[in-house]
Amino acid sequence: MSKKVRVRFAPSPTGGLHLGGVRTVLYNYLYAKKHGGDFIVRVEDTDQTRFVPGAEEYIFQCLEWCGLQPDESVLHGGEYAPYRQSERKEMYRQYAEQLVKNGHAYYAFDTPEEIEEMRESLKAKGSHSLQYDYNIRHKMNNSVRLLPEETQKLLDAGTPHVIRIKIEPNQTVSFTDMIRGEITFDTNTVDDKVLLKADGMPTYHLAVVVDDHLMKISHAFRGEEWLPSAPVHILLWKYLFGVNEMPEWAHLPLILKPDGNGKLSKRDGDRLGFPVYAMDWTDPKTGDLTKGFKEIGFLPEAFNNLLAVLGWNDGTEQEIFSLEELIEKFSMDRVHKGGAKFDFEKAKWYNHEWIKKLPASNYSGRVKDIFIASGIEVKDEAYFISVLDLVKDRCTLLPDFVQQAGYFFSAPQTLDTEAVKPKWSEAKNDFFEEYIQQLTALATWDVASIENTFKDLAAAKNIKPGELQLPMRIMLVGGKFGPAVFTIAEMIGKEETIARIKNALVIFG
Repeated sequence: MSKKVRVRFAPSPTGGLHLGGVRTVLYNYLYAKKHGGDFIVRVEDTDQTRFVPGAEEYIFQCLEWCGLQPDESVLHGGEYAPYRQSERKEMYRQYAEQLVKNGHAYYAFDTPEEIEEMRESLKAKGSHSLQYDYNIRHKMNNSVRLLPEETQKLLDAGTPHVIRIKIEPNQTVSFTDMIRGEITFDTNTVDDKVLLKADGMPTYHLAVVVDDHLMKISHAFRGEEWLPSAPVHILLWKYLFGVNEMPEWAHLPLILKPDGNGKLSKRDGDRLGFPVYAMDWTDPKTGDLTKGFKEIGFLPEAFNNLLAVLGWNDGTEQEIFSLEELIEKFSMDRVHKGGAKFDFEKAKWYNHEWIKKLPASNYSGRVKDIFIASGIEVKDEAYFISVLDLVKDRCTLLPDFVQQAGYFFSAPQTLDTEAVKPKWSEAKNDFFEEYIQQLTALATWDVASIENTFKDLAAAKNIKPGELQLPMRIMLVGGKFGPAVFTIAEMIGKEETIARIKNALVIFG
């Protein structure tokens, strides 16, 4: 690899960040870090009509949560600033004018009404194509059809216009995709895309080529939905800078619905009950809030892991990867061509594995916030972390800790009496009455002492310990879950254990 690796993610601040967008970030990041390169985030805000306040800040918050910090961006500076396209507006026109001058683009003065009339006319004639292309341009109000002096007169008068690329018919445009190999296009299927809008802002097509050139981008990774635009971009590279300067491209596979039928969308998430965005996003235009992976209790380590293997593997059976392992093992030739199905149950499995894998101290702060929101007070940080480590194997999402660990901090509000009452008896009641007395007298409060006292008393009363452990679990926990019951008793302490048993005996009656 001769030139320095420089990759970029170029989101539009038009709303929430989709799973596919974060995966594009991740693949860019992994590739850059593996090759000692730079990861750039460039905000493509050229479409001012779709701009959503707060969206840019949200995007960077999402990347921060994922731990995928760019080397250069609007927040992190860099020698290729500015990194917001709206602040680079003045530089694009010179490239568009250069294309016009060299015969590769033209001024188009058509009004929206004239373009709509053209399309209606084509539709009425049964045309399969409604594109503004080589078949149409000679019939429209542009500098291809007009005489030079007519064009100049319109320009001098300040007539609103756009600049369109002039796609020559009957040509073949090709490039080598890092994932898909050689890809070829017929220019007869490509329309004369607008490069510069009437307000002077560039479209994506012009801006992405100019910015990639000026920022020395070496590799451009983007979703496969951009493949149809590739011939326009290749021709712009050829006309402006030469194809040898063009970055290497990789068009990433789509993330599909769980049934594999089509691209995953926000609507599918709402319908099928899984989060589509990486973090919560409230759209100021609609007021809609979409809970994301962070809010429902995913760890960023799990989120990165599950995203990485949505369309990539390292050729082994390994499924759990840290970010460091992903950087070491990632390669574009292992990215699949076909779309990857998103399975929310599998996503939760990854989170469960990471909750188990990491020390609880890594996520105790987030769990503490969830506890506080649930009305559970945490006074002792060391005790809190030890409890989380004890029960983490039972938790799939972070809010699960409320049920699985909450009873270590406050007595359960309700008891699963239905699990106890059918087999409750006077003998069992007597057992626990006497057990309270023996627990009160215990000099040493540890698992062995609590358990041995329990088993010795059960033997003396001629009751199987197994018949008594479930009632004791319900007394301490409230339900049929949790770690070893004597461990729970040790951790909540003598006074609390006895108080809960007494309370339960009243309820069991």
